[in-house]
Amino acid sequence: MTTTAAPGAGARLGRFVLDVFPPKVYCTYAVLWVLALEGSLAVVAGDRWAPSAGTAVRICSVGLVLLYLRMVDEQKDLDYDREHNPGRPLVRGSITAVELRRWMLLFAALLVLANALVEAVSVAVLALDLGYALLLVVLERRSARLRDALFPNLAITYPVQVLLSVYVCVSATGGLDPAVIGLIGCFSCVFLHFEFARKTAWTAPADARMYSNVVGPVGGAVLVLAAPALAAASAAVLFRPWELDGAADLGRLLPYCALALPAVGARRFFGGSRAWPAGPAMTFVLGWYAALVCQAAVVSWA
Repeated sequence: MTTTAAPGAGARLGRFVLDVFPPKVYCTYAVLWVLALEGSLAVVAGDRWAPSAGTAVRICSVGLVLLYLRMVDEQKDLDYDREHNPGRPLVRGSITAVELRRWMLLFAALLVLANALVEAVSVAVLALDLGYALLLVVLERRSARLRDALFPNLAITYPVQVLLSVYVCVSATGGLDPAVIGLIGCFSCVFLHFEFARKTAWTAPADARMYSNVVGPVGGAVLVLAAPALAAASAAVLFRPWELDGAADLGRLLPYCALALPAVGARRFFGGSRAWPAGPAMTFVLGWYAALVCQAAVVSWA
């Protein structure tokens, strides 16, 4: 009779990552998010921009924080998953909550160490973000309204994403000025487009956590389209595309090309799709970030 040794902690973590944190998606997202923010900071300030060693630290840090947050969510949703999602890693026992907490502690230590060498102030922002994510677990367990009501839940959970943008900006510039705050608002609206889109449909079960169940399908569509519209308006104020000075500055128009994607989503939604199509919504987020990276490269070096 032969026995197979249980996989080690590293192998179990690897399986967990593949199950709930597809590297192609999240790593691409982290890279574009950081590059787009850094490049946009340079465009707003009128500086040239090029990635640096600090950029690599920020990309790795954002990726680790996103994984940390997935670990928090996996534990927070354990009771629900036992009933509705029996295939989740914690439910089926492919990794334990104790193991996840140990990895979270290790990731937090790595984040503090790496960022203390780049910009010490950014460590405080990261610590606030990680700590707030843990506080959310307590808040949602104590308040059914904060846990189950969509808009109150969005209000308390979305700052986790916003703080990551704050971290990148503080790490790259050492502080926050009004223009940087406007840029963070622009990025927040871009992701809200995807958040609203993935929970908007013409019909859904009454108990489904859908924005369209709260404000109606048309109201949900208004939210989906308002987010990129606000992002574009913020970008116009920050980047002033009307102040073109030569062919190189045509790069300031690049982000607006991504607005075609919400239009595609709207055409499909109002043209017979049961729900807002996820493809254009996700592609808009990545496309907007990629366009901002291209804008920064063109404005800086063309």
